[in-house]
Amino acid sequence: MKGNNNISTRLIIDVGNTLTKVAIFTSNQIIEQTSVKELTDHLILQIKIKHNPTCAIMSSVGKPDDNLLNLLKKHFEFFELTHNTPVPISNNYATPETLGKDRLAAVVGAYNLFPGQNCLIIDAGTCITYDFLDSLGIYQGGAISPGINLRFKSLHTFTNRLPLVNHRNFTGLIGKSTEDSILSGVINGTMAEIEGIIEKYNNEYTNLVVVLTGGDRNYFDKKLKNSIFAVPNLVLKGLNEILDFNVKKQ
Repeated sequence: MKGNNNISTRLIIDVGNTLTKVAIFTSNQIIEQTSVKELTDHLILQIKIKHNPTCAIMSSVGKPDDNLLNLLKKHFEFFELTHNTPVPISNNYATPETLGKDRLAAVVGAYNLFPGQNCLIIDAGTCITYDFLDSLGIYQGGAISPGINLRFKSLHTFTNRLPLVNHRNFTGLIGKSTEDSILSGVINGTMAEIEGIIEKYNNEYTNLVVVLTGGDRNYFDKKLKNSIFAVPNLVLKGLNEILDFNVKKQ
């Protein structure tokens, strides 16, 4: 199927730490999306029958299953995102082979949305990642810190008596119980971290665009003092751009 530039319908797969996101794109629009714990052959074949995408891309935090890769290669013009995959930005990361594929895809998504601007991309998921793309389209690197759930779990796991708290909306400052104290520490502490890092980048770079994405973005997007752009599905959108870039190169 090489050389097929009819890419109006595309299959985008993002295999994360806890869930796999699957999306069907028509041009730049998501027309269907689902999240599953495990990507199966049955689901892939269902998508093939229903939407008949001509090409597909997959990003995975771990090593993908060989049988699944072979199935994708059989039915689509398929690209697996690796550190060797051509992307429409320059990558200045010192160890590109260790860079999370989701981080790279999110940066490409921001590049497409805000071309020619300094961008700080914050992905609030299992981990909170901070990635900086400069106005010349060069990815410079960033930072990784624990996400909300990891912070709750670490307090429970590495202490003798602190309970495991499930995060929920918490707007207070002073916790009147142990559970609320944990909520205050984690939510307010994470908020202070994000705001502090944004401030540092604003002090270093002019005309900075801050892009927030990830499953936990709703905990922060309305509370952050800084002006930000909340962009759901930024990783999926970036993967779609990378797929588009590679198919058109052929």
